[in-house]
Amino acid sequence: MPCERRPMRYGHSEGHTEVCFDDSGRFLVTCGNDGDVRIWEGLDDDEPKFITVGEKAYSLALKNGKLVTASSNNTVQIHTFPDGDPDGILTRFTTNATHVTFNSSGSRVAAGSSDFMVKVVEVADSSQQKTLRGHEAPVLSVTFDPKDDFLASASCDGSVVVWSIEEQSQLIRWPLLQKTNDVSNAKSLCRLAWQPVGAMLLAVPVETKVRLYERGSWDHVSTLSDDLQTQQLINVVAWSPCGRFLAAGGVGGALTVWDVKRQLCIERQKHEKGFTVCGLAWSPSGRQVAYTDTEGCLGLLDGLCTSAPSTKPAKKAAEDYDDLFDDDDDRLMDEGLGDNNSPVKKPVAGDNDEDDDDCLMPATGRPRNRGAILDDELSLDAGSLKLGRDKFGGGDDRDDASSAGMPAAPPPGPLRPVYQGPVPTPPQKAFQPGATPAHLTHRFMMWNSVGIVRGYNDDQDNAIDVEFHDTAVHHAMHLTNSLGHTMADLSQEAVLLACPGTEELASKLQCLHFSSWDTNKDWMVDLPAGEEARALCLGGGWAAVATSALMLRLFSVGGVQREVFSLQGNVVCMAGYGEQLLIVYHRAPGFDGDQALGVQLLQLGPRKRQLIRGEALPLSPRSHLTWLGFTAEGTPCYVDSEESVRMLNRSLGNTWTPVCNTGETCKSRSDHYWVVGVHENPQQLRCVPCKGSRYPPTLPRPAVAILPFKLPMCQTSTEKGLMEEQFWRSVLFENHFGFLSSSGYEVDEEAQTRSQKEQQELLMKMFALSCKLEREFRCVELAELMTHNAVTLAIRYASRSRRMGLAQRLSEVALQKANRLREEAPEEPEEEAELTAPARRASGYEVTGGRHSNRPYLEEQVERVPEPEKEAEEEEEEEQQQEEEQEEEPETRKRVNPFKEAASPVVPSLTPIGKAGRANPFKVFGSSSSSSAAQPRGTNILDNMASGRKSSPLAGSAGKANKGPVLKPLPPRPRSKTQSTLLQMTSSKKTTGDIRQKQPEAPPPAPPADSGPNERPKTGFQLWLEENRKSISADHPELEETEVIKEAMRRFRTLSAEERLSWTERSKSQTGDGADLKKRKRGGRGDEDGGRGEAAVDAADGQHGSVENGAKKKRSVDPSSKLSAFAFTKT
Repeated sequence: MPCERRPMRYGHSEGHTEVCFDDSGRFLVTCGNDGDVRIWEGLDDDEPKFITVGEKAYSLALKNGKLVTASSNNTVQIHTFPDGDPDGILTRFTTNATHVTFNSSGSRVAAGSSDFMVKVVEVADSSQQKTLRGHEAPVLSVTFDPKDDFLASASCDGSVVVWSIEEQSQLIRWPLLQKTNDVSNAKSLCRLAWQPVGAMLLAVPVETKVRLYERGSWDHVSTLSDDLQTQQLINVVAWSPCGRFLAAGGVGGALTVWDVKRQLCIERQKHEKGFTVCGLAWSPSGRQVAYTDTEGCLGLLDGLCTSAPSTKPAKKAAEDYDDLFDDDDDRLMDEGLGDNNSPVKKPVAGDNDEDDDDCLMPATGRPRNRGAILDDELSLDAGSLKLGRDKFGGGDDRDDASSAGMPAAPPPGPLRPVYQGPVPTPPQKAFQPGATPAHLTHRFMMWNSVGIVRGYNDDQDNAIDVEFHDTAVHHAMHLTNSLGHTMADLSQEAVLLACPGTEELASKLQCLHFSSWDTNKDWMVDLPAGEEARALCLGGGWAAVATSALMLRLFSVGGVQREVFSLQGNVVCMAGYGEQLLIVYHRAPGFDGDQALGVQLLQLGPRKRQLIRGEALPLSPRSHLTWLGFTAEGTPCYVDSEESVRMLNRSLGNTWTPVCNTGETCKSRSDHYWVVGVHENPQQLRCVPCKGSRYPPTLPRPAVAILPFKLPMCQTSTEKGLMEEQFWRSVLFENHFGFLSSSGYEVDEEAQTRSQKEQQELLMKMFALSCKLEREFRCVELAELMTHNAVTLAIRYASRSRRMGLAQRLSEVALQKANRLREEAPEEPEEEAELTAPARRASGYEVTGGRHSNRPYLEEQVERVPEPEKEAEEEEEEEQQQEEEQEEEPETRKRVNPFKEAASPVVPSLTPIGKAGRANPFKVFGSSSSSSAAQPRGTNILDNMASGRKSSPLAGSAGKANKGPVLKPLPPRPRSKTQSTLLQMTSSKKTTGDIRQKQPEAPPPAPPADSGPNERPKTGFQLWLEENRKSISADHPELEETEVIKEAMRRFRTLSAEERLSWTERSKSQTGDGADLKKRKRGGRGDEDGGRGEAAVDAADGQHGSVENGAKKKRSVDPSSKLSAFAFTKT
């Protein structure tokens, strides 16, 4: 007889409900949240008898005409059955009792409570009580050992404990469950059950499986699971009266029956509405299973068992095989017989040695497969497809065959192949990041960095509230949700809403463009018939919606339809930021609990391109996606159900790096963090703490917590591991500077410089630690990660530590870095290098491809100490030229023109480190003999240090006598707020008071009238630009002044060497004798300045502040001195 699921009926008000049978199986007894106990004479009883036991009834048990209930008045009461007369109070607790149960004889009652205690009470004399203490949280369930020696209990502290009743002590404790603070917050009630016959096994529901433990040894002997229900937690379990079968009810409404000996799922049903099953009971006959749900309804599975098998033996063994099957076994999934086999229903012979009257066994003598009658068309159990003699009682299971009255049967004919591979994982449904589940009446429809969108859908109101974190963006809004919107997104420009379609109405997309300057601020679009919105997002000036037809539709924020393209799979979620659109979809079926997701990253700006082309999205094992978005700086990131936060690493080929695990900071397994935002500068993860749940309540407004980031590096408890984690985290979170700069956004150069300084300091700390540990090879590896200046400091540290071999290898690394930097430097016109070299030396930054790079100039250059007489003369000349330029430059400039030639380059006055003249050991000098310290390219830094000490008697009084050549970095260029035109250039006014005191005979500066632009010499590039400006403007009329200059530079570089030389000669011919005189005066530095011009950087912006304020130029703080001081503090 097939199992029949009877229609459910109303029993109690909404809330926890329990059920049990009386000893005869005639009555069904239930209790619920309304405080009543109802006695039903069958499921069709319309007038059940009821007993009021309190405001709420949490649990009940019935045995030997005694009805025991746990009510909300903190008592365990006893009533007569079926009369319902009160018979006293068994025991009391300080808070509510959560579960009660009888022992096998009915002489004792065990009760667990929310005050962490378990009590065992004698029914005949309630004064005889035993109290079991040891749980650290409310008790979930209790169950007696059928032999009355032990008692098992489960608690919210995550443990399952077996107690010795007489000794009142714990025998064993298993940490199996998730911790929670209350029974109402527990994910599973964990109703334990002890095998009634034999009392050998204890069934413990753990997440989606049932674990079986052996009595006495307490070993884990087996696990029962259903491959088709891998994501539904098991709430309650109950043994059949014969002890052979186990029924389980799940949180999602699943009802499962296993044959425990074969570990085979033989019956699978599902709650008709998918509500959680919280009560389960077998009838004494074993033919029925009653169950209740959290909505207060009562249901029944009928026909689970047939009558006792016949004792007459079979007459013909050859015909027994066909005679074993009845009409119900003609289904294709149940057997591998041919079409010519016509089963005939006949009684089955068997022994009567064992009492199988109450066993769950059909007349066919084999378990039935109920997969075909399930609502889920994918619910095909691999275990139910196993074919062979063991299924029909032959083979190794002869004991089972004899107990069911089945003789051995010959093997059947050819069988179909059986699939025994991995089971597909149900695909994750589409969701909106930053939103709580749609079935909640009060929920967050969106929470992001802009604001909060709340949805209310109850009997009183159906509305949407929009609240902004910054009220300057827009005031709060209250919207009537007449269309039933379920999805929302919020940006600085608009609110985007979407609702599902119905039979009469199509799915709609509504946008409230509150930043619009016209009066019509909202628009609405109906999606095509049969197409529903599954995910949506907003970006900078655009809106996107993914539909059920695997389509993605783009709209402008004003309502203009834009591109439409197909998705590669069902969408999971989307996120937008500026011009970026991030899409996650199902790229393939997942297996064994894993989700196979793909990700696309599109750029929707003027240059539309696909940055990530459908690559796999890495998730933690057996997890799903819970949040997707962008950091405040525009880097994609996401969170999975294992609470691992991952961020895109653009510098490592668009890979995903785990940066945090929020579960490590949770106090219990039931606590979670709900992510609402990520920031890279500063490094912050903004999330909402959720106690005992995964989602926060809407009211009161939850507080936002800030968590730090931590890369999953090895041995972070050690000093070395901690510094490694800090360094690579700093490198990872610095990537957004390059992305923002390439995208045309303004970059916080101070934060970028601070991040790079932090990285170099960490490298120097790791270098010093490796030196102390005598790990010289590791020191060289760390030096490869350093900048040129930091390597020089490492050489100093190694030298003072008397590790000359390490210093020698580090000097080779420094040479390689210098050569690499020289090769990477772009080739520039000679004229441009000459005119920009002085200004670049002032800041230590270079211009590459039209953007400022933050590589210090001193990583490539080494100072040379000038002679005192020439230095005074040059400083006086430079002072005059700076005063002339200062008088004519306007006050409102924003950026220095790198293509305008100054009358005399500004050479910064650098403090001599050594007494001898110094040369760059990494620079190839020309044939000029002006620098006596010039050395070959391969000269070692250590040799330079030795030569500096030898030549100390020839030097002046500046600096220490034993100092050699030192790589001294120049200060980074500060942010500039001024800009100049092509014919104007800014130079900082140098400190002139001291120079005038030293050289009073210097001539006064020329009057402003004589310093006009007509008297300045022009470079060949400027002459070429004057003649070709019109053609460039004609070819590119949309370009601005600075872009025209960049285009002119590009074209000038494409000229041949002869053409550029001719323009240079023309500029020299137009330059007067004054220009020649100036070149002669600075001839001593001409070679060095020319070499610096090849890799120098523009720094006039860094000097503008001193010019504008008229203050003296202060000596820049030398970063090398800071790192040097750090490097030697601990030596």
